[in-house]
Amino acid sequence: MPNTKDPDDEPPETDAERRRRRAQFLRELHEAKALRDRVQPRRARAARMRQQMRMRTFRW
Repeated sequence: MPNTKDPDDEPPETDAERRRRRAQFLRELHEAKALRDRVQPRRARAARMRQQMRMRTFRW
């Protein structure tokens, strides 16, 4: 079976490619969160409050 393509055979991606993919992912994630906040303001506010409480009670 010489035609099977193993993902390990691909050359490792460069740091620049990885950073570019990560930046794209984070942009899309931020966009999705903003959309969710606009669509469900009450739930978004509750989530913000929970996050603030988590940060307040976090110990370093």
